[in-house]
Amino acid sequence: MARPHPLRRALALLAVGATALAAGTVSAAPAAASGAGSATGVHVRPASSGRVSAVGRTAPLATSQCLAELGLRCYSPLQLREAYHLNPLYQEGVTGRGRTIVVVDSFGSPTIQHDLEVFDRQWGLPDTQVEVIRWGDVPPFDPTNPEHTGWAGEATLDVEYAHAVAPDAHIVLVETGVAETEGTTGLPEMMDAELALIRAGRADVISQSFGATENTFPGFEQGDFRSLTDLRHAFREAAAHDVTVLASSGDAGATDYQQNGTDLYPYRVNSWPSSDPLVTSVGGTRLTLDDAGRRTAPDEVWHDAYGAGGGGVSGVFARPWYQAGVAPVTGDRRGTPDISMSAAVDGGAWTYESYDPARAGWHLTGGTSEAAPVLAGVVALADQLAGRRLGQLNWRLYGLSMLPPERSGLVDVTTGDNSWDKVTGYRATKGYDLASGLGTIDAHRLVHALAGR
Repeated sequence: MARPHPLRRALALLAVGATALAAGTVSAAPAAASGAGSATGVHVRPASSGRVSAVGRTAPLATSQCLAELGLRCYSPLQLREAYHLNPLYQEGVTGRGRTIVVVDSFGSPTIQHDLEVFDRQWGLPDTQVEVIRWGDVPPFDPTNPEHTGWAGEATLDVEYAHAVAPDAHIVLVETGVAETEGTTGLPEMMDAELALIRAGRADVISQSFGATENTFPGFEQGDFRSLTDLRHAFREAAAHDVTVLASSGDAGATDYQQNGTDLYPYRVNSWPSSDPLVTSVGGTRLTLDDAGRRTAPDEVWHDAYGAGGGGVSGVFARPWYQAGVAPVTGDRRGTPDISMSAAVDGGAWTYESYDPARAGWHLTGGTSEAAPVLAGVVALADQLAGRRLGQLNWRLYGLSMLPPERSGLVDVTTGDNSWDKVTGYRATKGYDLASGLGTIDAHRLVHALAGR
């Protein structure tokens, strides 16, 4: 039986009653180790999208209000723009214009255009027309189906935050008809859709907030990886056409899948496509910002009661050439993540969602599913400034890591770890580590460095 993938399995979904919403108050409590629990006025249950949501709010809160009312930090796209030093790029006219970001999600969302427009009005962002491509036999959306609503929340997060970072980039949402779970399920449709768009010249950067644990692919236990490697055709084509491909590293820390604090497998494994050497793996950090988006503490590796950024070494792929300089950390295996962005639930991002009328409103969302589309927007900005597709990002990032931060735009993350659910993870250290990768970014500097300006 397929099991939920960590990117969408339980962190916590905080569902509050109508009375509490009307009063404008909601309290949050961390989920128990099993992913379920309760608190006064709050029902905590497993979330299909790996998110934490203050369900149905009529308006988002400022960070200081979230701390007072939810006990969590919450951030707007404007705060993330400030934190990642994006505003100087917009002042220079670097907005992603002329570039296309492709987002791939099962089922998609029937209200994506409306929800993005509400999101844009709230934050004063320019509207854009989302191009929706239905790939294969996509079933009618059912708001009572948790699988459909979980993916709709994922698609909303991906589209809204890629757009928030690159407001003038064209966004293509590809909806596939088979849910990706574990093993190969759902992945052939996703990879075929990506391949078709790449060959048609329709993609500059692809953001993937999905994945399957390597050891759930048939043949893994026998050392036969063909069921996984046969799916790499889209990434090979992306490399040939200079298309950048990103993937979330996962939300379950150093061990990619657990249940009730127990490893289901006796070894640590990564999820694919994050582990693929042709893909940039995007891990998670926790930002500490004030209401204006200014940092009040350095970023640290995401690790809270709801999850932790994925990281570790691949059981399938050998160390790629661009990681030769970090071999003391990765050994002879491909190490992830490569870079990390905002993902903490305690520091989640506001999204607007109305695909389920019973839960329409503002939701607070976390996970590396946030980190990947944010970085996708940054890559679109760099593509615009360079005047071309930058293609594979990893060799550029590891090369830039040899330069000082003021030239590279890479900011080392040296605190925190990705332990979670009774499993000891990897600690952030100076330089590359299996918790944060090369660290995080100053987008203004990184975009100029990537573009060679």
